[in-house]
Amino acid sequence: MFQIKRLGAWLGIFVLLSSLLTACGASSEGSAANSPAPSTTSAQSETNQASAPKERSMTDAVGHQVTIPASPKRAVFHGESLGDLLALGIMPIGAASAFYEGTIFEDKLTSLTDVGFPIHFEKVLELDPDLILIANTDEKIYSELSKIAPTLVVDTFAPLDERLRLMGDIFDKKEEAEQWLTDYHAKEQQLWEQLHSAEIKPGETASVLTYYPGNRLFVMAATGFSQILYQENGFKPTPSIQTVLDAGNGFEEISMELLPEVAGDRIFILTPISEDAVQSTNEMMKSRLWSDLPAVKNGHVYQLPIRLSESDATTREYIIQQLPELLNNKKLESK
Repeated sequence: MFQIKRLGAWLGIFVLLSSLLTACGASSEGSAANSPAPSTTSAQSETNQASAPKERSMTDAVGHQVTIPASPKRAVFHGESLGDLLALGIMPIGAASAFYEGTIFEDKLTSLTDVGFPIHFEKVLELDPDLILIANTDEKIYSELSKIAPTLVVDTFAPLDERLRLMGDIFDKKEEAEQWLTDYHAKEQQLWEQLHSAEIKPGETASVLTYYPGNRLFVMAATGFSQILYQENGFKPTPSIQTVLDAGNGFEEISMELLPEVAGDRIFILTPISEDAVQSTNEMMKSRLWSDLPAVKNGHVYQLPIRLSESDATTREYIIQQLPELLNNKKLESK
């Protein structure tokens, strides 16, 4: 009897445990069925993040093979085309004030550290950059900088489209670079259509002149403001300036006696910063040789600050907006 009761008790416990396990199993299955499936997007994102390269290799303008961050965040830029970065929404942590003082974007650079010109290695080191971009091709300078961070030599005098696409590639902003260029060229085309319908005749020539300290006169070619003027739908260079362009030179020093040869139908004077160069400019514009130029006689001489002749993307965009005003008022002041 005791054994039967004991057996019955064990059977009862067994049944009870079976019921509990069945209930737990059902509950667990119900929870699994009711729980959301793992997010495919989230899983893909985690996979992409895990597989995305943190570094990549690039060849710079002089042939250095350099391993750089896939998406640099703390760059030092030492060169003339700082405005290319700003056009893409990239703010470097360091640059040389010699390249941005007096520019139209100087007031946007309050958080930027001046690393000097020539570049100051200790200041760069203190900034702890993850990338350094420099226009200087001096191998000694490059060697010192490359000890601080990955360093690329960039050609700041390359054509705008080439430079901007390079910055888009370096900073993982290729789409932004292409969109900026598309918008810019549309504005550029609209500008020339507007100017041709108003006053500029097909085939009109133009020259850009400036003085440097030491009474040195230069005609500008494949650089800065000239690059805006010498477009397919824009002004044409004179034959002598075309020779400079064909040689791929940004500018060429000339004597004043060559003015009749280089002067176009319209002359643009880049007002220098140096008092010495300003005085040379004024003396040229008082000379008989100058007064006899057709552009001068026709009132087709225009002046703008040399800082507005920068070739960077930000300045270029500003200038194509201001060119009609310059042609109307004969003079353009700093922003």
